[in-house]
Amino acid sequence: MRIFANTSARTRNSAAIRDGLSGRLEMTLHVLDAVVLTRDVPAHGLRTGDLGAVVEIYGSNSVGVEFVAASGRTQALVTLPPGDLRSVADDDLVSVRPRSARS
Repeated sequence: MRIFANTSARTRNSAAIRDGLSGRLEMTLHVLDAVVLTRDVPAHGLRTGDLGAVVEIYGSNSVGVEFVAASGRTQALVTLPPGDLRSVADDDLVSVRPRSARS
């Protein structure tokens, strides 16, 4: 599945140059790809920047993503629009934080 994600100057590559006017980069998602959340999802205790894995692609407008705790226990399994996700960048760091309180 191909989606379009907003890109910043630090993540632009040749694909972004081909579409430099819109600042959008074509991104292809596959099951088991690592992705980064681009917005908070407080109902599931998720924050911008949390790392997840694509577990299902339901079509062009929804993706099933699993977020896990450091122990490997599932924190959340959510269906999100592709615009709420971005690819993992080479300069992204993984960190550990306590689970957010659910609203």
